[in-house]
Amino acid sequence: MAHGGESQEGLQAVACAGFMRSEFVSEPKSQDQRRSERVSVQLTVLVRTELADGKRIQIQAFTQEINAHGGLLESPVRLSRNQKITLVSLQAGKEISCRVVRAEGIGGASFGIAFEFDQPDPHFWPIAVPPGDWVHSEA
Repeated sequence: MAHGGESQEGLQAVACAGFMRSEFVSEPKSQDQRRSERVSVQLTVLVRTELADGKRIQIQAFTQEINAHGGLLESPVRLSRNQKITLVSLQAGKEISCRVVRAEGIGGASFGIAFEFDQPDPHFWPIAVPPGDWVHSEA
C-alpha cells in the first residue's frame, strides 16, 4: 500500500514464499532516502548478540522493512547504537553480520531497531523478485 499521499507510480509488487505475507508492496525511492529500495514485509528473524555484561542472547524478532543494505525490525529487547548483531533468516537459512544504526521504544515492551549489514547483500532476504536497485547495490 502507498503511504500518505504517494502515487501508485513506481510501486512494485514483490512475491515471497513461506512467510506471513505472500505479497507486499515496496515504496518508491527518492534521492535523499535509502541506498536501496525499502520493502515492507514481516519476516521472522533471530537476532544473536552479546550484551554489555558479556551475556550472549538470541531473540526472535520481526522485520518491518528490509532492503539490500539492512532494514528495520521490531525486537523485544533494546539494543544499543553500533552494537554488533548477527541476523538469522529462518526462511532462507542464512545469517549475516550487522550493526545497530538506531534503537527506540515503539510502545509496550517492543523496540524499533534499524540495522545495517556489514556488507550489502541483496540475496540475504528470501524475496522471489527483489526491487531492481537491489542487484546494483552489491558494489
